[in-house]
Amino acid sequence: MKIALFNNNQIGIVQDDVVIDIGDIISWDKNCPQESLEHFMKNFDALKKEIEEHIPYGSTYSLSEVKLRAPIPKPSKIVAAPINYLLHRKEMNEQFQTSPSTVDKLGFFLKSPSSIIGPGETVELPFRDRRTDHEAEIAFVVGKKAKDVPSHEAHNYIFGYLALMDITVRGKEDRPWRKSFDTFTPIGPWIVTGDEVENPNQLDMNLWVGDELRQSTNTENLIYDCYKFFEAVTSVMTLYPGDIVTTGTPEGVGPITEGDTVRIHIDRIGEFSVNVQYKAGV
Repeated sequence: MKIALFNNNQIGIVQDDVVIDIGDIISWDKNCPQESLEHFMKNFDALKKEIEEHIPYGSTYSLSEVKLRAPIPKPSKIVAAPINYLLHRKEMNEQFQTSPSTVDKLGFFLKSPSSIIGPGETVELPFRDRRTDHEAEIAFVVGKKAKDVPSHEAHNYIFGYLALMDITVRGKEDRPWRKSFDTFTPIGPWIVTGDEVENPNQLDMNLWVGDELRQSTNTENLIYDCYKFFEAVTSVMTLYPGDIVTTGTPEGVGPITEGDTVRIHIDRIGEFSVNVQYKAGV
């Protein structure tokens, strides 16, 4: 299923070019969307049949007429991989890099959840005199509490997948600082459940700035794939329902500036765009 938040934090199922409201049958509280989402994911298996039976009769909205919201409004944390594609490793020439051979050298970092925005919103650049880049990534949302989960069991803990842009100020500061400005984590367009994605490690991913294709890869080129990265993260920390894990960007990162439109597309997941402007007063 494709699960979207839209308009006034309503929840719906996306089919083709419409979204069907399912809030009435899942005890959804639009005033507490994160808590409601976590409750929904916890009970999804029990609710799935009822949702499917409700779809032909639910209130339907055209996707072109709704405002999509960030599908995960306020996770407790966003865990991110620093460099997780071989060609991006060469591109960035980093001293500390993801290793294909040992978790000890993997490393990851946290982004602030307050940096999240949704489809169609605006990335606000905090500096005029420093380069800020786009980074296209496949991310996933945790469906249940996870600690020390081996990679072959990771799919049982991942509720679904989404596209994510990791906006980054270049510089010598630590990654969490450079990547956690407000508006620096656009996510969307919705959550696609794992059964519909099937294999997240064999998906084409592309990012455009305007009409220019900047990044293009397949997730099979990940050094640590979605499941292996899940194992690495849960070997260190406990993940909770609603947490976001994002897996790193391929080669082709580049600068964005005011007036740009940045669009990301991932097969089986979907696409969305954001606009770019300077922060007021900058």
